[in-house]
Amino acid sequence: MNQEHLDLAIKAAKAGAAELLSRWESRTVSEKAPKDLVTDADLASQKAIRKILMDGFPGYAFVGEEEGENDPPESVKNGDADAPPCWVVDPLDGTVNYVHRLQSFAVSIGLYHDGKMRLGVILDPVTNEMFTALDGQGAYLNGNRIHASDCQDLSQALVACSFPAGVKADSPEVARFVKVLERCRSLRRLGSCALNMCYVAAGRLDAYWATNVSAWDSAAGTVIARESGALLTAYDGSDLDDWLPKFCVSSTKPMHDEMIDLIRLN
Repeated sequence: MNQEHLDLAIKAAKAGAAELLSRWESRTVSEKAPKDLVTDADLASQKAIRKILMDGFPGYAFVGEEEGENDPPESVKNGDADAPPCWVVDPLDGTVNYVHRLQSFAVSIGLYHDGKMRLGVILDPVTNEMFTALDGQGAYLNGNRIHASDCQDLSQALVACSFPAGVKADSPEVARFVKVLERCRSLRRLGSCALNMCYVAAGRLDAYWATNVSAWDSAAGTVIARESGALLTAYDGSDLDDWLPKFCVSSTKPMHDEMIDLIRLN
């Protein structure tokens, strides 16, 4: 992946963000499932993003949250040698926040190739913060290099988590929340997986976990977090599966080890 890919993804993210902002006060809302919302803005954003990306690289595959394009070709998922690169897009990460006119939503564009997410672009349309990363080339916020924090001790850490829509009181996610809450300095649920991963990358959060998000939620953020120096694994400490993301990302190894011990619910 190179600067040409990054420039195109940035252009597409800005087009998607423009669609979101133009509809923020007049969006049409429906439910995909109980408590799981979608708006006309999600659809318009994905359409704009898809056109730019696929016009730029017509032979690439495309995965997006909306319009039934949720699964990559088997050759991509299996890592076949002849598999095309695959764009992985969330046109509006943080839909509930967006619907309630609350900040903390984003456009997220990742690019997967040869068994790994290789590019990440995440744009916060409200703050105009653009987080970017190419595999092996560092993570950036509006062109300035960013790094994960040096927090070593969970008791000093600000942590975030994600819950699924319609979480129940006896869910393992509630148990994880309580265990981490007891140990960390403070715990947040901000409503955007993409931005949470960026905030770890920028040192604003010290750790974040999610066991219920989809590939498009985390695709771009995995590259940005890794390139910032953060540690990223599956929530049980094993290697992360980009297509089945159940993960923890932390700023340092001592804290990551402690986080994994807690959220494994051992």
